[in-house]
Amino acid sequence: MLTRIVFALFCLLASQVVFSEGLVFECATPRLKAIESQLDQYFSTLGIQPDLFYKEFNQTALQLTLKNKAPDKSTLYIRWNPDYQIEDEIISLPAAQGYKEVTTVSKKEIVLALMQSGRRTAFSGKSCNFEAFEDHIHVRQMIVAWAENLHWTFPEGSDAKWNETYWKDGTLKPGKPLLEAMTDFFINEKSCSVGCYTATKIVIIQGTLDYYQRIKQDIDKANQIKKILRSDGEVLVNIEPDSMWKFFKKDYPATSINNGKLLTVKTGVAPLNFIPGDWVYFINTDAESSNISGYEGSNSIYMGRGKFDDFYDDNGHYFFYNDKLREIYNWRHGVFSRSRDYEKIQPLSSDLLNILGLPPQAGGFVLDSRSVPKYFGFE
Repeated sequence: MLTRIVFALFCLLASQVVFSEGLVFECATPRLKAIESQLDQYFSTLGIQPDLFYKEFNQTALQLTLKNKAPDKSTLYIRWNPDYQIEDEIISLPAAQGYKEVTTVSKKEIVLALMQSGRRTAFSGKSCNFEAFEDHIHVRQMIVAWAENLHWTFPEGSDAKWNETYWKDGTLKPGKPLLEAMTDFFINEKSCSVGCYTATKIVIIQGTLDYYQRIKQDIDKANQIKKILRSDGEVLVNIEPDSMWKFFKKDYPATSINNGKLLTVKTGVAPLNFIPGDWVYFINTDAESSNISGYEGSNSIYMGRGKFDDFYDDNGHYFFYNDKLREIYNWRHGVFSRSRDYEKIQPLSSDLLNILGLPPQAGGFVLDSRSVPKYFGFE
């Protein structure tokens, strides 16, 4: 009798365990079993071996976490871990003349990064669905693919420049096709000059729409996303939730709705935990240089492979993590273009780099939040 009671108590406690990290699916057991089977097949196609991760069940959740958990919860070097055998992927993107091929982050790296400790990515309720998960991986990959090899121009204190065929001061002109207008930024790069905040939003919109309309060919969902983007008459406004900027707002209400058109916010993320397709904000903590328009901080897309975007081709199309910290730190020394102001660049010690990689309250540049794609159609 006592044994039965102990066993029943154990089962009850096990069912109440909250899985707090990695990749989590939360719904009833029958659906979890179906998702598990679909994940096994998907992982097999990506070359993700079962011995690379732990799989844990309770009555209402499935958690997947890497066995090789980095002590600092970093995802930056997953690409080069020989245990994972990751190779980059080649994707075709629309270009001025037909299509061009770009080498970009693999779906395998994205999945493994989601399994790393340092944050929790949960698919629950309606989104406890394999299709929601697979779409999420593809959207992240397409965001990164469109961030590769850009040559945009930074305004440097002047007004932003827009292709007047489609835009009037950042507002899409009536009757202009949305995806065509977005793709134009990438085909006619010299027609625009935008800051990193706008550039990040352009890439996220383009990657999201291009996946649903051209890759998946889910026209209904693509049209739904376009309708959401146009809902307030300003396509490029409110892509991310207002809560992304609560660090700057001392009176930010705790009850504020965490809602953006395309993105939601993950908080409490470990400093070195980045998932390809994340929108990351590095804050400039230098009082003087942060008062210069455009240099309050850096809006960045994490591209996997340890890379952060370089919209303006100032550093060979990307910054590695420490390069990114050096870039922001050197703004205080007047280095606003590495190619133009290279003589002013100051070297940074490893100890200082370690500090700059901490949250702002500890003297660093890295917020504990990331803006990430929503599960479109599964909220």
